Amino acid sequence: MVNVEVAYAKPEQQVIVTVAMEEGATVEAAIKTSGLLELFPEIVLSELNAGIFGVACKLDQPVREGDRIEIYRPLVHDPKEARRQRALK
Repeated sequence: MVNVEVAYAKPEQQVIVTVAMEEGATVEAAIKTSGLLELFPEIVLSELNAGIFGVACKLDQPVREGDRIEIYRPLVHDPKEARRQRALK
């Protein structure tokens, strides 16, 4: 068994769930086991972007002891466009 954390944050709330997974379990399995998909219905597994300690990863990547899986929300604004707009002001 390996222990991993699954994290999801919204502007007003952050949730980190620790789950115990079998050796060789994937990021996708850890996310499903965490219960965050049920807690936050806006998370769509098929459209999900995730990472481990801030490094993007695929959902089929195996997890290791102590990993923190982060579920990323889509960007509200394109950072390049926002910078361009600030430069115009």
